This record gives sequence, structure tokens and C-alpha cells, in this order.
Amino acid sequence: MRYLHTMLRVRDLDAALDFFVGKLGLREVRRQAHEAGRFTLVFLSSGADRDPAQVELTYNWDQPEPYPVGRFFGHLAYEVDDIYATCARLRAAGVAILRPPRDGHMAFVKSPDGHSIELLQRGGPLPPAEPWASMPNQGSW
Repeated sequence: MRYLHTMLRVRDLDAALDFFVGKLGLREVRRQAHEAGRFTLVFLSSGADRDPAQVELTYNWDQPEPYPVGRFFGHLAYEVDDIYATCARLRAAGVAILRPPRDGHMAFVKSPDGHSIELLQRGGPLPPAEPWASMPNQGSW
């Protein structure tokens, strides 16, 4: 058995792709539009060597309301080379850092649809650094 992907329902495909591809840095690997079922599937990957994991964004064309939290998933987790640089880049792009990497190891952000994204520092934690060390949590993740 091998892991294939995690599916997330999204209400606004363009906003979701702006977040996951434009801001988080994932890559679109394939897309399937299903006219009869009125939905589009977009598969994303990190693009890293030997990383087969993918995220499937499911866009139901006729979904007028946001999905309730229980209809999408708990969180996605990504390992990053430099958690401080990643959080700074996301913050500069307008993404709220909900759980800052005060410990140099873990942070949380959310997609436009409210999906929690956990960011974990590769290897051991980085030494505490500002502005992250004194930044409070915001909201929920």
C-alpha cells in the first residue's frame, strides 16, 4: 500500500490555487474537468524528488456556501527548509501566521477555504528568532 493524496473541497478554485501554488509553492501536476458531474479536480505536489504525495483540490461548480469544517479535513503538513523564511514569505503575501514558529519548529496557516496547513522545520528546530518568538497565536488552526 502507498499513500496517494489528500482531498480538500474548495469553494473558489482560483483563490485556492493562488494560495497553494502562488503562495505556498506547490505545483499543479494535473487537472480533470468533469462536465457531467459538474466538478473539477486539480492535483498538486511539492515537486520535491521522491515525494509522491499530492493534494487533490475538488471544486464542485455549484457549491454556493462555504463547506463546514468537518467536510474538508484536519490539516495538511509540509516540511520546509527554513520555517522562518517560509513564514516571512507567506506573511508578505498576505497570509496570516495563526500559530507562529516561536519554537523554530512548527507554524500553522490557513487556506482561503479554512484548511489548516502545518509547517514543520526540516531536521531540528531553528534557534528562537524575532518577530516569531514573541508573536501571539491568532484565531484557530
